[in-house]
Amino acid sequence: MGGVREVCCICPHSCVFTEEQPVGNCRVRGLGNPGYGMCIGLSVDPIEKKPLKNFRRGSRVLSTGPNGCNLTCLNCQNWQISQQKSNSAEYYSPTELASLAMKRSDGLAFTYTEPTVWYEYIMDTAPLVRGKGGFVVMVSNGFVNREPLLDLIGVTDAWNIDLKAWSSEFYRDVCGGDLKTVLKSIETVAASQCHLELTWLLVPGLNDHPKQIEEAAKWIKDTSGENTPLHVSRYFPHYKMAIPATSLSSLNAAVKLFRKHLTNVYPGNV
Repeated sequence: MGGVREVCCICPHSCVFTEEQPVGNCRVRGLGNPGYGMCIGLSVDPIEKKPLKNFRRGSRVLSTGPNGCNLTCLNCQNWQISQQKSNSAEYYSPTELASLAMKRSDGLAFTYTEPTVWYEYIMDTAPLVRGKGGFVVMVSNGFVNREPLLDLIGVTDAWNIDLKAWSSEFYRDVCGGDLKTVLKSIETVAASQCHLELTWLLVPGLNDHPKQIEEAAKWIKDTSGENTPLHVSRYFPHYKMAIPATSLSSLNAAVKLFRKHLTNVYPGNV
């Protein structure tokens, strides 16, 4: 059998694009790069909302992202734009987006869904923003192969990576990914010149066990240092997950456990 056949190398899914299956799992990448420049949502936010607590405090950033994601988290908070096609996606060329970012804010954040699957678009756009004196932020799930990650690190200034759990089963069953890849990504960013912060969305009964929290905290301390900012956020029922919302007492208990090993731990969604 002949025909066009391309293998994607951005994330461990290694999707194969063919004429019969032209788009990958993320619904962004595929034959002809159909998601290139198709922006879902454009808003100017305080940098602290990304969340980035200790990077360019007081600055404002233009936020956007692609219409898709390479994970399928059952509790996705942005599932309307990450897990299904949206009619509101609009094309912006790299020049247009970079100019808009610097006209309206201090930099550009690739966020909302999973920006690493926008690899080519970010590689084309980020240098333009930085060339105009702006900064570039990535808010990512960390489910990306090392080679494209290194390229993206080279054109960006700060990352917030979700560490969703200290459990391979959680990543497999809840997210459709794997923990090992995410840990490697965190290690890679931590060893780079980029600023790094992490986010842990606390889901009752799934990733709130004290032993797992302590193990994760020790690993973060050993990998990126005890001063690594960590945002521990309350979960609320979304998408396909109906578990009741995280209680404030559970959130406070988790924050206290993380603070046994980490200095900069911040509660979120409160």
